Amino acid sequence: MEYRLLGRSGVHVGAVALGTMMFGRGGNTDAEQCVRMIHQSLDAGVNLVDTADGYSSGDSETIVGRALASSGRRDDVVVATKCYFPRGRDLNKRGGSRRWIVRACEESLRRLGTDHIDLYQLHRLDPNTDLEESLSAMDDLVHSGKVRMVGHSGVAAEQLVECQWTATRARLVRPVSEQPPYSIFSRYAERALFPACLRHGVGAIVYGPLNGGWLTGKYRRDAAPEPDSRAFRGFVSDQWWAYERTEIQRKFDVLDSLGLLAAECGVPLSHFALAFALAHPAVSAAIIGPRTQSQLDDLLAGADVRLPDDVLARIDELVAPGTDVDPGNFVSVNPDLAEPERRRRP
Repeated sequence: MEYRLLGRSGVHVGAVALGTMMFGRGGNTDAEQCVRMIHQSLDAGVNLVDTADGYSSGDSETIVGRALASSGRRDDVVVATKCYFPRGRDLNKRGGSRRWIVRACEESLRRLGTDHIDLYQLHRLDPNTDLEESLSAMDDLVHSGKVRMVGHSGVAAEQLVECQWTATRARLVRPVSEQPPYSIFSRYAERALFPACLRHGVGAIVYGPLNGGWLTGKYRRDAAPEPDSRAFRGFVSDQWWAYERTEIQRKFDVLDSLGLLAAECGVPLSHFALAFALAHPAVSAAIIGPRTQSQLDDLLAGADVRLPDDVLARIDELVAPGTDVDPGNFVSVNPDLAEPERRRRP
Protein backbone atom coordinates (compact mmCIF):
# COMPACT_ATOMS: atom_id res chain seq x y z
CA MET A 1 0.00 0.00 0.00
CA GLU A 2 1.27 3.44 -0.95
CA TYR A 3 0.83 6.13 1.71
CA ARG A 4 0.24 9.78 0.92
CA LEU A 5 -0.06 12.97 2.91
CA LEU A 6 -3.61 14.15 3.50
CA GLY A 7 -3.15 17.66 2.14
CA ARG A 8 -0.90 19.60 4.50
CA SER A 9 -2.26 17.93 7.63
CA GLY A 10 0.94 15.95 8.20
CA VAL A 11 -1.14 12.74 8.41
CA HIS A 12 -0.34 9.88 6.04
CA VAL A 13 -3.21 7.83 4.64
CA GLY A 14 -3.27 4.80 2.40
CA ALA A 15 -3.85 5.65 -1.25
CA VAL A 16 -6.86 3.34 -1.12
CA ALA A 17 -9.43 4.06 1.60
CA LEU A 18 -12.32 1.87 2.65
CA GLY A 19 -15.77 3.40 2.29
CA THR A 20 -18.51 1.75 4.31
CA MET A 21 -21.64 3.27 2.79
CA MET A 22 -22.77 -0.20 1.70
CA PHE A 23 -22.42 -1.73 5.17
CA GLY A 24 -25.71 -2.14 7.03
CA ARG A 25 -29.35 -2.10 6.06
CA GLY A 26 -28.64 0.00 2.97
CA GLY A 27 -26.42 -2.68 1.44
CA ASN A 28 -24.77 -5.67 3.10
CA THR A 29 -26.92 -6.65 6.08
CA ASP A 30 -24.47 -9.33 7.28
CA ALA A 31 -22.77 -7.30 10.01
CA GLU A 32 -20.25 -10.02 10.84
CA GLN A 33 -19.12 -10.24 7.23
CA CYS A 34 -18.77 -6.46 7.11
CA VAL A 35 -16.58 -6.58 10.23
CA ARG A 36 -14.39 -9.22 8.59
CA MET A 37 -14.12 -7.08 5.46
CA ILE A 38 -12.88 -4.14 7.53
CA HIS A 39 -10.31 -6.39 9.23
CA GLN A 40 -9.17 -7.67 5.83
CA SER A 41 -8.76 -4.11 4.58
CA LEU A 42 -6.63 -3.18 7.60
CA ASP A 43 -4.50 -6.27 7.03
CA ALA A 44 -3.96 -5.08 3.43
CA GLY A 45 -2.62 -1.73 4.63
CA VAL A 46 -5.75 0.41 4.47
CA ASN A 47 -5.65 2.93 7.32
CA LEU A 48 -8.45 5.36 6.35
CA VAL A 49 -11.98 4.10 6.97
CA ASP A 50 -14.75 6.44 5.86
CA THR A 51 -18.35 6.41 7.05
CA ALA A 52 -21.17 8.87 7.84
CA ASP A 53 -23.99 9.20 10.32
CA GLY A 54 -26.53 8.78 7.53
CA TYR A 55 -25.12 5.60 6.01
CA SER A 56 -27.69 2.85 6.64
CA SER A 57 -29.28 5.02 9.33
CA GLY A 58 -26.21 4.74 11.55
CA ASP A 59 -25.59 1.03 10.99
CA SER A 60 -22.36 1.75 9.12
CA GLU A 61 -20.82 3.66 12.04
CA THR A 62 -21.86 0.92 14.46
CA ILE A 63 -20.26 -1.76 12.28
CA VAL A 64 -17.06 0.28 11.94
CA GLY A 65 -16.97 0.68 15.71
CA ARG A 66 -17.37 -3.08 16.26
CA ALA A 67 -14.61 -3.81 13.76
CA LEU A 68 -12.18 -1.38 15.36
CA ALA A 69 -12.89 -2.67 18.85
CA SER A 70 -12.36 -6.28 17.87
CA SER A 71 -9.26 -5.54 15.78
CA GLY A 72 -7.36 -3.88 18.62
CA ARG A 73 -5.97 -1.40 16.08
CA ARG A 74 -7.98 1.73 16.78
CA ASP A 75 -4.86 3.88 17.13
CA ASP A 76 -3.61 2.75 13.70
CA VAL A 77 -6.77 3.83 11.86
CA VAL A 78 -7.82 7.25 10.61
CA VAL A 79 -11.56 7.15 11.26
CA ALA A 80 -13.53 9.57 9.12
CA THR A 81 -17.23 10.31 9.42
CA LYS A 82 -19.64 13.09 8.45
CA CYS A 83 -22.76 15.00 9.40
CA TYR A 84 -25.35 17.12 7.58
CA PHE A 85 -28.15 15.00 6.12
CA PRO A 86 -31.45 14.50 8.04
CA ARG A 87 -31.47 12.08 10.95
CA GLY A 88 -35.23 11.86 11.36
CA ARG A 89 -38.15 14.23 10.97
CA ASP A 90 -36.93 16.84 13.44
CA LEU A 91 -35.86 19.84 11.36
CA ASN A 92 -33.05 20.56 13.83
CA LYS A 93 -31.51 17.10 13.41
CA ARG A 94 -29.76 18.02 10.18
CA GLY A 95 -27.71 20.74 8.55
CA GLY A 96 -24.73 22.74 9.74
CA SER A 97 -25.90 24.53 12.86
CA ARG A 98 -23.66 24.47 15.94
CA ARG A 99 -26.48 22.78 17.82
CA TRP A 100 -26.64 19.89 15.38
CA ILE A 101 -22.94 19.52 14.56
CA VAL A 102 -22.04 19.08 18.24
CA ARG A 103 -24.89 16.66 18.89
CA ALA A 104 -24.26 14.70 15.69
CA CYS A 105 -20.59 14.33 16.64
CA GLU A 106 -21.51 13.00 20.09
CA GLU A 107 -23.93 10.49 18.56
CA SER A 108 -21.30 9.36 16.05
CA LEU A 109 -18.77 8.91 18.84
CA ARG A 110 -21.26 6.70 20.66
CA ARG A 111 -21.98 4.54 17.61
CA LEU A 112 -18.28 4.28 16.75
CA GLY A 113 -17.41 3.38 20.35
CA THR A 114 -14.45 5.74 20.42
CA ASP A 115 -13.45 8.89 22.28
CA HIS A 116 -12.38 10.82 19.18
CA ILE A 117 -12.95 11.08 15.44
CA ASP A 118 -9.81 11.54 13.38
CA LEU A 119 -11.48 13.35 10.47
CA TYR A 120 -14.90 14.95 10.93
CA GLN A 121 -16.45 16.20 7.72
CA LEU A 122 -19.35 18.45 6.83
CA HIS A 123 -21.17 16.21 4.37
CA ARG A 124 -22.39 19.38 2.67
CA LEU A 125 -22.22 23.09 3.46
CA ASP A 126 -25.51 24.32 4.84
CA PRO A 127 -26.88 27.29 2.83
CA ASN A 128 -29.14 28.17 5.77
CA THR A 129 -26.33 28.48 8.30
CA ASP A 130 -23.56 31.07 8.42
CA LEU A 131 -20.37 29.33 7.33
CA GLU A 132 -18.39 30.75 10.24
CA GLU A 133 -20.98 29.24 12.61
CA SER A 134 -20.42 25.77 11.16
CA LEU A 135 -16.64 26.05 11.08
CA SER A 136 -16.57 27.47 14.60
CA ALA A 137 -18.49 24.44 15.88
CA MET A 138 -15.98 22.14 14.15
CA ASP A 139 -13.14 24.19 15.67
CA ASP A 140 -14.62 23.73 19.15
CA LEU A 141 -14.81 19.98 18.62
CA VAL A 142 -11.12 19.92 17.75
CA HIS A 143 -10.14 21.95 20.80
CA SER A 144 -12.31 19.78 23.03
CA GLY A 145 -10.41 16.68 21.87
CA LYS A 146 -13.42 14.99 20.28
CA VAL A 147 -12.11 15.57 16.75
CA ARG A 148 -8.55 15.66 15.40
CA MET A 149 -9.05 17.16 11.90
CA VAL A 150 -11.96 18.61 9.94
CA GLY A 151 -12.96 18.44 6.30
CA HIS A 152 -15.90 18.78 3.97
CA SER A 153 -17.57 16.90 1.13
CA GLY A 154 -19.31 17.89 -2.06
CA VAL A 155 -18.17 21.50 -2.21
CA ALA A 156 -17.47 23.55 -5.33
CA ALA A 157 -14.07 25.19 -5.84
CA GLU A 158 -15.32 28.61 -4.78
CA GLN A 159 -16.86 27.11 -1.63
CA LEU A 160 -13.57 25.44 -0.75
CA VAL A 161 -11.78 28.78 -1.06
CA GLU A 162 -14.45 30.46 1.06
CA CYS A 163 -14.00 27.82 3.77
CA GLN A 164 -10.26 28.44 3.82
CA TRP A 165 -10.69 32.23 3.87
CA THR A 166 -13.37 32.15 6.58
CA ALA A 167 -11.36 29.84 8.82
CA THR A 168 -8.20 31.90 8.39
CA ARG A 169 -9.96 35.22 9.04
CA ALA A 170 -11.70 33.90 12.16
CA ARG A 171 -8.61 31.99 13.34
CA LEU A 172 -10.39 28.66 13.20
CA VAL A 173 -9.05 25.22 12.34
CA ARG A 174 -8.92 24.99 8.54
CA PRO A 175 -10.46 22.04 6.69
CA VAL A 176 -7.75 19.65 5.51
CA SER A 177 -9.80 17.50 3.13
CA GLU A 178 -12.51 17.50 0.50
CA GLN A 179 -14.47 14.48 -0.70
CA PRO A 180 -15.66 14.80 -4.33
CA PRO A 181 -16.70 12.23 -6.95
CA TYR A 182 -13.96 11.42 -9.46
CA SER A 183 -13.51 8.78 -12.14
CA ILE A 184 -12.70 8.38 -15.83
CA PHE A 185 -16.37 9.06 -16.51
CA SER A 186 -16.65 11.97 -14.05
CA ARG A 187 -13.74 14.40 -14.38
CA TYR A 188 -15.44 17.69 -13.52
CA ALA A 189 -13.30 18.10 -10.38
CA GLU A 190 -10.25 18.65 -12.59
CA ARG A 191 -11.61 22.01 -13.82
CA ALA A 192 -11.32 24.09 -10.66
CA LEU A 193 -11.76 21.97 -7.54
CA PHE A 194 -8.50 20.02 -7.75
CA PRO A 195 -6.43 23.14 -8.52
CA ALA A 196 -8.02 24.80 -5.48
CA CYS A 197 -7.16 21.74 -3.36
CA LEU A 198 -3.53 21.95 -4.43
CA ARG A 199 -3.38 25.71 -3.91
CA HIS A 200 -4.72 25.54 -0.36
CA GLY A 201 -3.18 22.26 0.81
CA VAL A 202 -6.48 20.38 0.96
CA GLY A 203 -6.30 16.64 0.33
CA ALA A 204 -8.91 15.20 -2.04
CA ILE A 205 -10.39 11.92 -0.83
CA VAL A 206 -12.27 10.94 -3.95
CA TYR A 207 -15.25 8.62 -4.08
CA GLY A 208 -16.86 6.73 -6.96
CA PRO A 209 -13.65 5.76 -8.84
CA LEU A 210 -15.68 3.01 -10.53
CA ASN A 211 -18.56 5.40 -11.30
CA GLY A 212 -21.11 3.33 -9.42
CA GLY A 213 -19.92 0.08 -11.00
CA TRP A 214 -19.87 1.28 -14.60
CA LEU A 215 -16.09 1.00 -14.75
CA THR A 216 -16.05 -2.64 -13.76
CA GLY A 217 -17.31 -3.58 -17.21
CA LYS A 218 -20.18 -5.61 -15.82
CA TYR A 219 -22.84 -3.57 -17.60
CA ARG A 220 -23.44 -4.35 -21.27
CA ARG A 221 -25.71 -2.65 -23.74
CA ASP A 222 -27.12 -5.99 -24.95
CA ALA A 223 -27.94 -7.42 -21.51
CA ALA A 224 -30.16 -6.43 -18.61
CA PRO A 225 -28.39 -5.60 -15.31
CA GLU A 226 -27.99 -8.41 -12.80
CA PRO A 227 -30.68 -8.47 -10.06
CA ASP A 228 -28.21 -7.67 -7.25
CA SER A 229 -26.54 -4.76 -9.09
CA ARG A 230 -26.84 -1.05 -8.40
CA ALA A 231 -28.30 -0.58 -11.85
CA PHE A 232 -31.11 -3.04 -11.15
CA ARG A 233 -31.89 -1.26 -7.87
CA GLY A 234 -31.74 2.19 -9.48
CA PHE A 235 -29.10 3.24 -6.98
CA VAL A 236 -28.57 7.04 -6.82
CA SER A 237 -30.93 7.75 -9.71
CA ASP A 238 -32.71 5.85 -12.47
CA GLN A 239 -31.10 8.27 -14.94
CA TRP A 240 -27.71 6.70 -14.18
CA TRP A 241 -28.91 3.44 -15.73
CA ALA A 242 -31.40 4.45 -18.45
CA TYR A 243 -29.89 2.63 -21.42
CA GLU A 244 -31.98 4.59 -23.92
CA ARG A 245 -30.23 7.86 -23.05
CA THR A 246 -27.59 9.12 -25.47
CA GLU A 247 -25.16 9.68 -22.59
CA ILE A 248 -25.46 6.06 -21.51
CA GLN A 249 -24.78 4.82 -25.01
CA ARG A 250 -21.71 7.07 -25.00
CA LYS A 251 -20.58 5.31 -21.81
CA PHE A 252 -20.84 1.96 -23.54
CA ASP A 253 -18.80 3.27 -26.50
CA VAL A 254 -16.05 4.53 -24.20
CA LEU A 255 -16.16 1.31 -22.18
CA ASP A 256 -15.36 -0.69 -25.30
CA SER A 257 -12.18 1.35 -25.80
CA LEU A 258 -11.26 1.36 -22.12
CA GLY A 259 -11.60 -2.40 -21.96
CA LEU A 260 -9.12 -2.80 -24.80
CA LEU A 261 -6.72 -0.33 -23.20
CA ALA A 262 -6.90 -2.09 -19.83
CA ALA A 263 -6.23 -5.41 -21.57
CA GLU A 264 -3.14 -3.89 -23.21
CA CYS A 265 -1.95 -2.94 -19.72
CA GLY A 266 -2.66 -6.46 -18.51
CA VAL A 267 -5.02 -5.44 -15.72
CA PRO A 268 -8.77 -5.78 -15.07
CA LEU A 269 -10.86 -2.71 -15.91
CA SER A 270 -11.68 -2.13 -12.24
CA HIS A 271 -7.96 -1.90 -11.36
CA PHE A 272 -7.38 0.33 -14.38
CA ALA A 273 -10.15 2.72 -13.28
CA LEU A 274 -8.90 2.85 -9.69
CA ALA A 275 -5.37 3.59 -10.88
CA PHE A 276 -6.67 6.48 -13.00
CA ALA A 277 -8.32 8.07 -9.95
CA LEU A 278 -5.05 7.84 -8.02
CA ALA A 279 -2.96 9.47 -10.74
CA HIS A 280 -4.03 13.07 -10.13
CA PRO A 281 -1.62 14.97 -7.83
CA ALA A 282 -4.51 16.47 -5.82
CA VAL A 283 -5.77 13.02 -4.77
CA SER A 284 -4.66 11.85 -1.35
CA ALA A 285 -6.82 8.71 -1.41
CA ALA A 286 -9.50 7.00 -3.47
CA ILE A 287 -12.41 5.41 -1.64
CA ILE A 288 -13.50 1.92 -2.59
CA GLY A 289 -17.04 1.06 -1.52
CA PRO A 290 -17.49 -2.72 -1.71
CA ARG A 291 -20.75 -4.38 -0.75
CA THR A 292 -19.59 -7.98 -1.11
CA GLN A 293 -16.52 -10.00 -0.22
CA SER A 294 -15.68 -10.63 -3.87
CA GLN A 295 -15.81 -6.90 -4.65
CA LEU A 296 -13.40 -6.17 -1.81
CA ASP A 297 -11.01 -8.94 -2.90
CA ASP A 298 -10.91 -7.53 -6.41
CA LEU A 299 -10.32 -3.92 -5.42
CA LEU A 300 -7.65 -4.64 -2.82
CA ALA A 301 -5.79 -6.68 -5.44
CA GLY A 302 -5.59 -3.55 -7.60
CA ALA A 303 -4.49 -1.13 -4.90
CA ASP A 304 -0.92 -0.81 -6.20
CA VAL A 305 -1.63 -0.61 -9.94
CA ARG A 306 -0.33 2.62 -11.50
CA LEU A 307 -0.73 3.86 -15.08
CA PRO A 308 2.11 5.33 -17.18
CA ASP A 309 1.80 8.78 -18.74
CA ASP A 310 1.20 7.46 -22.26
CA VAL A 311 -1.81 5.46 -21.06
CA LEU A 312 -3.20 8.44 -19.16
CA ALA A 313 -2.83 10.48 -22.37
CA ARG A 314 -4.88 7.89 -24.26
CA ILE A 315 -7.59 8.11 -21.61
CA ASP A 316 -7.60 11.88 -22.15
CA GLU A 317 -8.35 11.23 -25.82
CA LEU A 318 -11.40 9.17 -24.87
CA VAL A 319 -12.71 11.48 -22.13
CA ALA A 320 -11.44 15.03 -22.21
CA PRO A 321 -9.99 16.37 -18.94
CA GLY A 322 -12.50 18.28 -16.85
CA THR A 323 -15.56 16.73 -18.51
CA ASP A 324 -18.24 14.24 -17.52
CA VAL A 325 -19.39 11.58 -19.97
CA ASP A 326 -22.83 11.83 -18.41
CA PRO A 327 -23.61 15.25 -16.90
CA GLY A 328 -26.48 13.52 -15.10
CA ASN A 329 -23.88 11.94 -12.79
CA PHE A 330 -22.95 15.36 -11.47
CA VAL A 331 -24.26 15.95 -7.96
CA SER A 332 -24.99 19.65 -7.64
CA VAL A 333 -23.11 21.19 -4.75
CA ASN A 334 -24.36 24.72 -5.32
CA PRO A 335 -27.75 25.47 -3.77
CA ASP A 336 -28.04 28.58 -5.94
CA LEU A 337 -28.28 26.22 -8.91
CA ALA A 338 -30.01 23.27 -7.31
CA GLU A 339 -32.85 25.19 -5.61
CA PRO A 340 -35.04 27.16 -8.09
CA GLU A 341 -36.40 29.45 -5.37
CA ARG A 342 -32.90 30.91 -4.98
CA ARG A 343 -33.00 32.12 -8.58
CA ARG A 344 -36.49 33.64 -8.62
CA ARG A 345 -38.02 36.68 -6.98
CA PRO A 346 -40.91 35.87 -4.65
